[in-house]
Amino acid sequence: MGGLGLYAGSESMRKENDSIENGAISAVPVRRRPRRLSEMFAQLARDADGPISLGRIVEAMGARAFAPLLVLFAMINLIPILPPGSTAILGLPLLVFSAQMIMGYRRPWLPASLTKRTMSPETFRKAMEWIVPRLAQIERYVRPRYWPFWRRQGNSVVGAIALVLSISIVLPIPFGNWLPALSTALLGISLLERDGVMLAIGSTVGVVAMAVVGAIFSGAGYMIHAAYAWIF
Repeated sequence: MGGLGLYAGSESMRKENDSIENGAISAVPVRRRPRRLSEMFAQLARDADGPISLGRIVEAMGARAFAPLLVLFAMINLIPILPPGSTAILGLPLLVFSAQMIMGYRRPWLPASLTKRTMSPETFRKAMEWIVPRLAQIERYVRPRYWPFWRRQGNSVVGAIALVLSISIVLPIPFGNWLPALSTALLGISLLERDGVMLAIGSTVGVVAMAVVGAIFSGAGYMIHAAYAWIF
């Protein structure tokens, strides 16, 4: 992926933020300051000139890209137009990456069965057109602050929480995937930016998500028990 150049002046920076938030991926200007995640995703969408594989996405994110990959795959699972059952596949990378974070891996890795899975460039760009403006809005409020962990401790803690949430994303739970995916995305952003406030928000959403999933399971169990009692 190519470097990003610098637009001088606050007016240019304002126009850039507006273009991202309006979904105009191709209009995102380039600049030399450290790229935000929304800019990286926009660049990846612009560079997609053929079927894009999960392996290519992992490679594009960099050697130590656990946080960006958590954000990317979590937000993909938030897209409302996904075909039914697709979270069972798109949530698997989250399971793999979060487990690797707990085990102290320094580089993200996917098995060949996942790295070879592809999507068309059109589908990928449509996904990025949904993800990029929403991510850019969140990034406006994120900054390094109140981070409670030393060195790689954050990776392990966020990985442990993300692993539990990823299980909920992969399981075919009606209406039970969205909140865990949102929580995982917020946790990934907090880890990337070392933002303790975003970590607290993401963790709170995660607690609510688990409560919702628990309620769904309890309701399903009650219905099954009632049906069994009625039949027999």
